[in-house]
Amino acid sequence: MKLGFVSAILHDLSLTDVMSFASHEGFSTVEICSWPLGKADRKYAGVTHVNVDELTRAGVLGIVNLCQDTGVEISALGYYPNMLHPDPAVTRPAIAHFKKVIKAAPKLGLKNVNGFVGRDWTKTVDENWPQFLKVWRPLIKLAEDHGVKIGIENCPMSFTRDEWPGGKNLFTTPAIWRRAFNDIDSPNFGLNYDPSHFVLQDMDPLSPLKEFASKIFHLHAKDVKIDRAALNEVGRFDFPLRWHQPRLPGYGEIYWPAFMAELMRVGYDGPVCIEVEDDTFGKTLEGRMSALKVARNVLSPFFA
Repeated sequence: MKLGFVSAILHDLSLTDVMSFASHEGFSTVEICSWPLGKADRKYAGVTHVNVDELTRAGVLGIVNLCQDTGVEISALGYYPNMLHPDPAVTRPAIAHFKKVIKAAPKLGLKNVNGFVGRDWTKTVDENWPQFLKVWRPLIKLAEDHGVKIGIENCPMSFTRDEWPGGKNLFTTPAIWRRAFNDIDSPNFGLNYDPSHFVLQDMDPLSPLKEFASKIFHLHAKDVKIDRAALNEVGRFDFPLRWHQPRLPGYGEIYWPAFMAELMRVGYDGPVCIEVEDDTFGKTLEGRMSALKVARNVLSPFFA
């Protein structure tokens, strides 16, 4: 396994500075955000450290050389839109850009692209399913054609009123994963697993690791703290932002020694990238860098 982080938290740094920071702080890999240029529609989105719309041969060579010079790998390109949004004006450009990210990955010598499946949050899983298959069967075929593995993060994207009640990402539970992997049976279709999203749903974050070991292509290291007093007041059916808080690994509910031990037991040897959504370290660049260092210190004993 290799320890890294998701570049979104260093959105105000250039790719060169992100990779230099990673090298200086002992990280061996980084998931690089590859959103289209423009205003983000939500927090932690819209970060473009690799612009696939302008990826020239010279640009590719520059990125490859940067990785060699810093000794830091790129674990994946990341782009997380809602490609099952009910408005075609939202889905069409999102799908088109995701295709560009898939095609860009092998140019950089990469095998992994991460994202969300998406969801129409006003509909049930069954009601979303036909559109899921319509959108994702050709996307996975494109990934197969380019030798790229697609890792879907299991975040429910159900935190605020505009995401209520179903959330904006379908890929949240083992029951859904089994159905999806059965209907789109491809070795290139898998998971970018984040254990904190199981804790949010009152599920055991270790529980899917054995069954889905071959489908976990990438992993996000993030923790979560459940505010039990707030939960006792408003209940689990209220908006989750009222009773939970994203935290760094080691600062929340997950017992990381047991989690990492199970990862090793099932044979996972891919990237483990810290995802910072914890504002307790401050919103300044210095604070966000400090958060990455603290999370590194928690997890580094598990890496040889």
